[in-house]
Amino acid sequence: MSKVFSALSVSVDGYITGRDPGEGRGLGDGSMLFDWYFDGDTPSKEFDGFKLSEASARVFDAFAGRVGASLAGRNTYDDSGWINGGTPHPDAPLVVLTHRPIPGTRDRQTVITTGIEDAVAAARSVAGDKDVALMGGGVVTAALEAGLVDELVLHQVPILLGGGRPYFQSLPSHVSLRLVEAVPAAGVTHLHYEVIR
Repeated sequence: MSKVFSALSVSVDGYITGRDPGEGRGLGDGSMLFDWYFDGDTPSKEFDGFKLSEASARVFDAFAGRVGASLAGRNTYDDSGWINGGTPHPDAPLVVLTHRPIPGTRDRQTVITTGIEDAVAAARSVAGDKDVALMGGGVVTAALEAGLVDELVLHQVPILLGGGRPYFQSLPSHVSLRLVEAVPAAGVTHLHYEVIR
């Protein structure tokens, strides 16, 4: 069965966006969370135009190559401008979990309105033999609460943003993690955890 993981850029104080994110504003004032995508000299094998440090390219491409489907919440969907049919991954379809209607239909996008369990099941279905990548703090938190997450990757950028959307929202109980790998790289430290269930 495919695995479910999240691999997001995050500030040291836990934010995946800056202040005032939204449609047409992207990550608000948090765009520096992704500087490491373009600050190196090693081209990504998975994403055209990305030039990372050698260490970051190894980590990034390993996870990007596993993605068979992405699952995002509505805030991430709107912030990223995917309403016109885009997806976060060049080859993988997108499942959107939302309680607000999205008008029209788009190729490579599936809308789920019935909860995180159904959204993860739909993403697994379209992912085939590959894995499901979660995007957005609400989706990650809901999936953790439902016991559906296998791995977490924090691409931790050395900055304190002081505000924005958090990677993790309030959880009803502790979630234990096991560190699999920590990779220091230029402008980012890659922390790979296994979720212990």
